[in-house]
Formats: sequence, C-alpha cells, structure tokens
Amino acid sequence: METILTLGITAGFGIAGALALAHSSTPKQVVRTDEAPLPIGPYSQAIKHGNLVFVSGQLGINKETKKLEATVREQTAAALTHMKAILEASGSGMDCVLKTTVFLADINDFPAMNEVYGTFFVREPPARSTVQIARLPLGGLVEIEAVAHLK
Repeated sequence: METILTLGITAGFGIAGALALAHSSTPKQVVRTDEAPLPIGPYSQAIKHGNLVFVSGQLGINKETKKLEATVREQTAAALTHMKAILEASGSGMDCVLKTTVFLADINDFPAMNEVYGTFFVREPPARSTVQIARLPLGGLVEIEAVAHLK
C-alpha cells in the first residue's frame, strides 16, 4: 500500500514538480513582460522558482491587434515568439527549454504546427507532448506551455 501511495505521489507531481520541490526554500517569482500579451485570466505569464521557469500556455495572439492570428502556422509562430520574450525576461531562453506541451484544437494541424515549431528549436529540441483538446481559450487553434532552466 505504501508503495502504491509513493508511486501515486511521484506520478502526481511529475519530474518538474519534484525538481521545483527541491528548491522549495526559494520563494516563487512572477515574470511579466510587455513584450508578450498579458494573461487573459488570473495567472502569470511565467513563474521562476529555483533554477526553473514555468511558462504559462501561450496563444497565437497578435500583440498589436490583440486578436488571434488566422492560421495554425501564424498562431504557432506568435505563441513561440511570446514564449521567447517571456523566457528572455526571466533570464532564460529558447535554448534552455526542457519540455513543452502543445495543445491543438485539431490534431490534423500537427504537421503545420510542427513545421513552424521546428524553426524555433533547430538544435537539441526539448522534450514535448502534443495533445488534441476540445477547445482552447478565445477559439485558438494552438497553445504552447514550457518548462525551462535559467541561464
């Protein structure tokens, strides 16, 4: 029974959670930059904790018009551009990304998203999960979140 409980706790926290807990004496620090759209709800663009940065899911919003870009390619490029700005504001960068999670409204958009994604992570791309979900905020086609380490 104890083994099952331990496995459940480990699975629940995951690797990122376990790494963050290792630095629990360090207070979390909110990251905010005007170089990316502000959150559309009660959450931070990113949180720094210890040597890690947790970037909230980024939608493909045009920074000037505040509206979603039209295609999944454009939305992917915008989301990753926002992620880059947030990472740089936190003292990290795209080369420090350890893991991303990509949420697609339609898994058939995977090839188009993947093509653009590959231009942002040319060498040594991070670990990644890609899943289709029922709906994204604002009717988005793609949302991307990340965990990175500081430089």
